[in-house]
Amino acid sequence: MRRGPSLLGGLLIGGVALAAVSAVPSPPWTPTADLLSAPLPAPPPGQQDLLRAEIERLGAGHDGEVGIAVLDVTNGWSVDYNGQAHLPQQSVSKLWVAITVLGAIDRGDFKLSDTVVIHKEDLSVFHQPLRDRVGPGGYTTTIAQLLAAEIQQSDNAANDALIRQVGGPWAVQIAIVGKNLGEIRFGPGEKEMQTAAAGLTWKPEYSFGRAFWDDREKLPPARRRAALEAYLANPPDAASPLDIVDTLARLQRGELLSPQSTAYLLDLMAGTQTGATRLRAGLEPGWRLQHKTGTGQVMGALATGNNDVGLLTAPDGRVYAVAVMIGQSRAPFEARQALMQAVARAVIASHRPAGAAR
Repeated sequence: MRRGPSLLGGLLIGGVALAAVSAVPSPPWTPTADLLSAPLPAPPPGQQDLLRAEIERLGAGHDGEVGIAVLDVTNGWSVDYNGQAHLPQQSVSKLWVAITVLGAIDRGDFKLSDTVVIHKEDLSVFHQPLRDRVGPGGYTTTIAQLLAAEIQQSDNAANDALIRQVGGPWAVQIAIVGKNLGEIRFGPGEKEMQTAAAGLTWKPEYSFGRAFWDDREKLPPARRRAALEAYLANPPDAASPLDIVDTLARLQRGELLSPQSTAYLLDLMAGTQTGATRLRAGLEPGWRLQHKTGTGQVMGALATGNNDVGLLTAPDGRVYAVAVMIGQSRAPFEARQALMQAVARAVIASHRPAGAAR
């Protein structure tokens, strides 16, 4: 299933490198049980075909552009609906920032305990709880706290700070290419991408109050619609569900980071606070989810970039990588959330042997 890097990616990785400058850290945690090998039960007969049929039914029945992929990490098979489509990731892309940062820590470039000072001019747009802590003298935090904020709260200011720490958006794209994660794009950053998708140009005041929304509402509808359609036609943060589930599977298997950093990121993803009505709402008792959500802009009835991707672990230890990406949709909010829940339920139902009690 692994696809090679694009020509552009190969040129980038050949032209830029990040240098290690200090010793590899010794973090104060140990790998979780997710990383330990253990005999697991065989899949129920016909599981793949049954799940494929249900995923195709769910995808085809949704009013919008949808991509769904499920990969059985334990046994290696996958099913999908429109799984090769390149759809906007929105905050799902924060996963690649975290992988880039932890990869740099594995190399010894810096440590989780290193401090970072956030100033008002460093703030981003939209959701950024960190903003309330930034006073006239700035706010001092750590790499570890920024990682937790970007993954678990989807904090855009924390994400932007980490991007700066590793050398900018291109450094994240270089890490994606260097780890051969397929055709996953990393955009120019939240400020530039979100303002362009709205038909605006970034201004520092967009980090505060209602300035962004007020200026967006002042735009002629045709201009705003054209900007959003241009973003959707060629998203700078595009990725396919199949590439995402393959990357999640490789993360879970410990192929992308050190054992310590792998466990650290998976533990952060288990504590994600966003998306309570998405994949998580479809779980049954005993199932666990480590995930990252993404949500794009809305114009009228048109919603963009509604996503949830993650690792579903069954009570018996089998793991499934799941990606549900709604590129654009006019379906109500409840219907979009229900699609994600239904995918989680479909995976769980397919996992049970035929005739087994729920």
